[in-house]
Amino acid sequence: MVENEKRINCFKCRYFYTTWEPAHPRGCRGYSFKTKAMPSTVVLQSSGRPCLKFVRKPQ
Repeated sequence: MVENEKRINCFKCRYFYTTWEPAHPRGCRGYSFKTKAMPSTVVLQSSGRPCLKFVRKPQ
């Protein structure tokens, strides 16, 4: 993947949430996991594909 490609912004996704856990402050309800990094980055690194569960939050 080229570094300049458009990245998925988890803050605009309806499945993104913030946890109270200092070790895992970000979470994804779509994939059901918590992480220190942005969830879309973890999905890309582990699967080699961009996040397929991204759904834009309603305005």
